[in-house]
Amino acid sequence: MRIVIPGGTGQVGGVLRRALVKRGDAVTVLSRRPTQLEDGVRHVVWDGRTLGAWAKELDGADAVVNLAGRTVSCRYSDANLRQMMGSRVDSTRVVGEAIARAAQPPRVWLQMSTATIYADARSRPDDLPHDEANGILGGEEPDVPLYWEYSVRIARRWEEAQAEADVSGVRRVALRTAMVMTPDRGGVFDYLSWMARLGIGGPVAGGRQYVSWIHGEDFVRAVELLLEREDLDGAFNVAAPDPVQQRDLMRALRGAWGGRPGLPATRLMAEIGAFVLRTDTELLLKSRRVVPGRLLDAGFAFAHPTWEAAVTDLVHQVRRPRRRG
Repeated sequence: MRIVIPGGTGQVGGVLRRALVKRGDAVTVLSRRPTQLEDGVRHVVWDGRTLGAWAKELDGADAVVNLAGRTVSCRYSDANLRQMMGSRVDSTRVVGEAIARAAQPPRVWLQMSTATIYADARSRPDDLPHDEANGILGGEEPDVPLYWEYSVRIARRWEEAQAEADVSGVRRVALRTAMVMTPDRGGVFDYLSWMARLGIGGPVAGGRQYVSWIHGEDFVRAVELLLEREDLDGAFNVAAPDPVQQRDLMRALRGAWGGRPGLPATRLMAEIGAFVLRTDTELLLKSRRVVPGRLLDAGFAFAHPTWEAAVTDLVHQVRRPRRRG
């Protein structure tokens, strides 16, 4: 296939573009800065807001997978939240405009979204995980910080921008993606592993909040399925079927790294640590319990369905280059 990936230079984009090139696809990445990428990947500059010469890359392409958006690993200041909103909504809107103007538009448009769109799992009276059919969208949970509502608003506006695009005849899929775990440096698994190896990866604020996740290999396989299955559209939860509580997630990670100790952290300690690391505690404290109902219904078989198996594989991949060295 000929596939265009706006925002394809980040961690998730790297995992996806390398896998697509390996299987023989022609991949073009759109990003704001000129970047040298792998052999077989074309790079085209865009600003993520306005139509330009880049738009012709979508004309005649088989698919577009839009991953563009400012990283959420930052302090949730008013300015950063506005950038998160603008980078996601503007890039989605302009991708829709480019598709609408194409003489030969892509057959399918996969649009990144987030599992954060769902309510904090502790607010559900029925103690069920969120799937696409029965999940409760967030924004109205009691007793959560106000800016958590803004994160949900970003997710809703993100999906609305795709739904409102005038691209009739193009199949649209929203990827409500959980934390993508890969062995690459700078990703969420690298960050969690750093905490575990230092001995500070214990329960945070009790550790009962759920973490939804997906192994990078299964993320790629899910995208490939959604690219190819013409009968699948709409919102899909791209998450493993085994969300785990934060304390269990870190316990398994410490075990995979050799049984390191894990000091617990209070909410205040988490706030201080997040401030030092220039990130935000929502990523640690919100309970995300999301399951992939529609992927399972479509017959998708996860290669890494449980956290224990996934973390063992990921740690092995991290250690393998070191042993070779």
